[in-house]
Amino acid sequence: MQPNTLLDALLDEAGISHAGLAAHVNQRGRVRGLSLRYEHTAVGRWLKGQRPRGQVPDLICEVLSIRLHRPVTLDDIGLGVPGGAAEPHGTPLRGFVERATALWRSDEQQRPHILGAPAVTGTPAVMPVWEWENPPEDADVSRDGQTRVQHADITMLRAARAHYELMYRRAGGIATRARIVGFLNAEAAPLLRGRYDDSLGRRLHRATGGLVSVAGICAYDSDAHGLAQRYFHQALRLAKASGDRGLGAYVIALLVNQSLFMGEFRQGVAFAEAALRTAGREITPALAADLYAMQAKAYAHLGDGGSALRCIRRAEQEAERIRPCHEPDETGYVQPGLVNVQVAEALLSLGDLPAAREHAVAAVGTPAHDRGRVHRLAILSRIQLRQGEPDEAARTAAEMADRVRGMESQRLRDRLREVREHLVASGCADAREAAELIDGALRVPL
Repeated sequence: MQPNTLLDALLDEAGISHAGLAAHVNQRGRVRGLSLRYEHTAVGRWLKGQRPRGQVPDLICEVLSIRLHRPVTLDDIGLGVPGGAAEPHGTPLRGFVERATALWRSDEQQRPHILGAPAVTGTPAVMPVWEWENPPEDADVSRDGQTRVQHADITMLRAARAHYELMYRRAGGIATRARIVGFLNAEAAPLLRGRYDDSLGRRLHRATGGLVSVAGICAYDSDAHGLAQRYFHQALRLAKASGDRGLGAYVIALLVNQSLFMGEFRQGVAFAEAALRTAGREITPALAADLYAMQAKAYAHLGDGGSALRCIRRAEQEAERIRPCHEPDETGYVQPGLVNVQVAEALLSLGDLPAAREHAVAAVGTPAHDRGRVHRLAILSRIQLRQGEPDEAARTAAEMADRVRGMESQRLRDRLREVREHLVASGCADAREAAELIDGALRVPL
């Protein structure tokens, strides 16, 4: 049985204890002529995944509807008909919001079934992208909740996204994730359930989608891949509700990156194509450059050199068109040199070491925040080792180990371990010293 996170979240929102719900259910049952004697232990079993018998699910909906001043359905409390027909076209927005906020709450409470969930593959992985691409669109996203949403709330959400993204770059996803998830629960969830018209609602869903994307990035950086994927899928649904195709394409770029990490190279190519096709003119040069560069890496891993080189050329063409002042906040990660290091990785996989080194040197020679610089130095060190220059590789790795201090990131640790393994294999004295510096960086547990 899976814990009923939806019912748990609604009880928390309504401020009803386990004993309180049991008492209210018993009372509503008496109105229907039922003799019920539930206690808090029964509610505990429901929250663990046991389905209440008879009319009790309907009674729970009645109790919560009265308490929350809005209709609450069986699907809202996680007790819809088992195996019932799914929605034929897309995910209804109101139900999505309840499920999304329930996930945030479970994440903040560090529920093991949420944190340890594996990433889905196949149809469940593809369906959210398909739903984003295809009709129907949300005709009206307005909501009549308790809290009135104002323009200042949207400004606050956008500022929070920028704040947590900067924190992620400086300190890593492990350190940042708890902070942003706490913010989603305390600030974003009440706003999504609040009162707003269609126009303001679209801006609200867009701003929340940007925040949820960063939460997914932090989960990915923490090795919680199933959770990261669920956040990315949430962000994609929020992007659809906002009507902003560019935001959706950005979220798909995050899914492409995760697909490459998990070795799902064909999926990565397909997702990138979906983003480029569906966003159309709403896609910016920075995002297009990154999508083409990631496609190049995927094709290189698949051994398709011709397609990889075509994508490299497209990425370089788009990179030349980037005008930072015309880019949205989310694509700020596509800094000068990013496309170079992506191309260097693709060329490294294809075995073209001279060209890979040229791009890696260009990337390292371009200013970047510390996180990006660690990534660039790692690629350059690998290429130097492949070219038989262990002393140069050791110096590059030493700078990389110095830059990573203070960051809590599983992805950067992966980079460190990978470089260390290659350094040790070289047998060079300087390489052994650099490996010891990396050991020092890895010694502190996360």
